[in-house]
Amino acid sequence: MLSFAALTLRLGSTGCRGGRRHLATIVSGNKTSQLVRERLKEDLDKMRGQFPGFRPGLVVLQVGDRDDSNLYISMKLKAAAEIGINASHVRLPKTATEDEVLRRIVEVNENLEVHGLIVQLPLDSINPMDTEKVTNAVAPEKDVDGLTSINAGKLSRGDLGDCFIPCTPKGCMKLISQTGTSVAGKNAVVIGRSKIVGAPMHDLLLWSHATVTTCHSKTTDLAAQVTPSNLTPDLCALSCQLHCCHLV
Repeated sequence: MLSFAALTLRLGSTGCRGGRRHLATIVSGNKTSQLVRERLKEDLDKMRGQFPGFRPGLVVLQVGDRDDSNLYISMKLKAAAEIGINASHVRLPKTATEDEVLRRIVEVNENLEVHGLIVQLPLDSINPMDTEKVTNAVAPEKDVDGLTSINAGKLSRGDLGDCFIPCTPKGCMKLISQTGTSVAGKNAVVIGRSKIVGAPMHDLLLWSHATVTTCHSKTTDLAAQVTPSNLTPDLCALSCQLHCCHLV
């Protein structure tokens, strides 16, 4: 998995605006995150007003006992509880087989009280696991991580209103919008092409009318791709870069 480390907006660059160098602006997501949670609480209250007793259901399915996965899941469960979502954690042992995982996914798909299903990655099993097969077993309408081929395909085609979008790229776009700067017509560089961050980040920027370059482990000259001085004058106002822990 590609780990999201920071989002940097470079306002201006070397060679632009008379050759003056402008400092980067670091955007913190803490305040934005709190605003989103408050809005979700309000939305849920309105839904309860229309449908008394309604409570959204979320299941996080984990295979194994990785410490990093445990941390991520605890954060998800805490956020869900704050918002008013009925979230549960289903943990399968490291000895679980692929068939056992698929059967559990089918059970959740058929449970009408569950509206969202997250399969925590990586799948920490001693048995072979086809991650693509497992994630695609999730019903597209419950695939809140946006990892199924159906949701990813809709995103790549620009059907943003008819699919689930992976949370990290969507959060990045939210942070960019908070700056008041439009990415339309700007050059954007995404470092990494993972299915959960890099690739959907590329798609979101593209359908927001940015000109997008994706760099990865086979990119021959990464430094040249992210050097602001290489941008043309009319595109130097914003170079949006995802700085990530791993290139894939």
